[in-house]
Amino acid sequence: MLPPPPPPQGAMATGAANHAVPCSAGRPKKRNQRRGPASLSVRASSDANTVTLLDYGAGNVRSVRNAIRHLGFNIRDVRSPEDILAADRLVFPGVGAFGSAMDVLTRTGMADALREYIRRDRPFLGICLGLQLLFDSSEENGPVSGLGVIPGVVRRFDSSEGLIVPHIGWNALQITKDTQLLQGADGHHVYFVHSYHALPSDANRDWISSTCNYGESFISSISMGNIQAVQFHPEKSGATGLSIFEKFLSPNSSGAKVQPHRKASKLAKRVIACLDVRSNDNGDLVVTKGDQYDVRDHTSSKEVRNLGKPVELASQYYIDGADEVSFLNITGFRAFPLGDLPMLEVLRCASEKVFVPLTVGGGIRDFTDASGRYYSSLEVASEYFRSGADKISIGSDAVFAAEAYLQTGVKTGKSSLEQISRVYGNQAVVVSIDPRRVYVKSPDEVQFRTVKVSSKGPLGEDYAWYQCTVSGGRDSRPIGAYELAKAVEELGAGEILLNCIDCDGQGCGFDIDLIKMVSDAVTIPVIASSGAGVVEHFSEVFEKTNASAALAAGIFHRKEVPILAVKEHLVDAGVEVRMQ
Repeated sequence: MLPPPPPPQGAMATGAANHAVPCSAGRPKKRNQRRGPASLSVRASSDANTVTLLDYGAGNVRSVRNAIRHLGFNIRDVRSPEDILAADRLVFPGVGAFGSAMDVLTRTGMADALREYIRRDRPFLGICLGLQLLFDSSEENGPVSGLGVIPGVVRRFDSSEGLIVPHIGWNALQITKDTQLLQGADGHHVYFVHSYHALPSDANRDWISSTCNYGESFISSISMGNIQAVQFHPEKSGATGLSIFEKFLSPNSSGAKVQPHRKASKLAKRVIACLDVRSNDNGDLVVTKGDQYDVRDHTSSKEVRNLGKPVELASQYYIDGADEVSFLNITGFRAFPLGDLPMLEVLRCASEKVFVPLTVGGGIRDFTDASGRYYSSLEVASEYFRSGADKISIGSDAVFAAEAYLQTGVKTGKSSLEQISRVYGNQAVVVSIDPRRVYVKSPDEVQFRTVKVSSKGPLGEDYAWYQCTVSGGRDSRPIGAYELAKAVEELGAGEILLNCIDCDGQGCGFDIDLIKMVSDAVTIPVIASSGAGVVEHFSEVFEKTNASAALAAGIFHRKEVPILAVKEHLVDAGVEVRMQ
């Protein structure tokens, strides 16, 4: 049998109700509350409102659950191969590594049941790895045999020519087959996050319903009879994704009509809203914003700046068109990581309302609690994933791991970065870098990579290196941002969140010198952070650097610059962005 799926409140979140943020976790809408043609559909099955979900316990399947419930359906979890064969509709949101997934499916008897279910042409929707597993095999840690339903081999994107891998973000579909599932998706961006892909061939062309271009044309969806699968994540693709989900769940429904403001043509640059979350002096969780990492008002009260409630702000940013929402728990679980239950509840509630990717960071490290029980960083990250996170962000712990790796040249596999990347895939791991600019007169003065700065230093210096910090910028470390970025890429990071303490809260623009140096040095996506004050700062960072995304906080919280204004400016500047 499969292990039982994780409980909705998380396996280690005992006592969360004491601090719960009110939300409707686990309560699907009543069918008569749904609008549009779907409310008139009639099903022959006695379980017309129930969907069978194959969750084998890896990654954030909560988002898929929330999307299904949001559309008014109940969920029946697979616990045995017989549950697969008895399903009226089966959703398989595969996540993690290909080999690990096939091992679980084979060991539990699910692989044969899936093959038989598909052979019977029963309604099936595979998502991401749920598509890849249908192919003959994968080169990921392999070769590893797949289910063998579709001819072809799953291969890694080739980064040797500078292609950024993983493929993370909102890209366009080229629809090649008229299918109900993708009706209305033409012209829209959908959300991808993967390092491996299947290529079209003469042997599998009859299966292909759409392709996507990223370095080369790869299979983004398949359709044959009642068998459907997509490489992208409909549960994280906003209104477009929910419409796709609804077409599978309600075959007689046309789904919600979503009209694009601008036809999608390629991978979009992302605009990310960041929420720094911490407890104020009264013990309430609030969204705050620092000034060079100082979150207290410069008044006699010295209170923590309160810019709103986390779930409400996250929900509004989703509505406003944010491509991702990032939570940074800046209290950082300093004393007891899994004891910060309100933050986990924030994630659970936000994931019910926000159907774009959620990232969370803060306190992801090994620790021992007061009773002497040891928790690995992998367990801490797992709790975040179970609570609704799609990606986790590691800060200080990644710095220490990189320092050790650079000193020894040995990958121990024991760091939080390596452990989490190995289990959940590098696309689920972001490393947050917090450097401070250090001016020098000559690159020969330091052993770290320097840049010739756009503006001279206070003593007329022409160069600077960027010294990394830990503990929220309080402690400096003997490693540069360039060296750290290269090391964490080697250790398994899938994305870099690049901050700059000097620019934080200043509103004078991103540190272009820093971002260009790092984004040119690595082959993983870089998110530019710190310093945005006006819309022109976003077009500048995309035009002058290889940043894949730009993140802002205070200007959104204080309503100084709306997300829509940023995107409209980027469109005018010729930058591809997702428009709702």
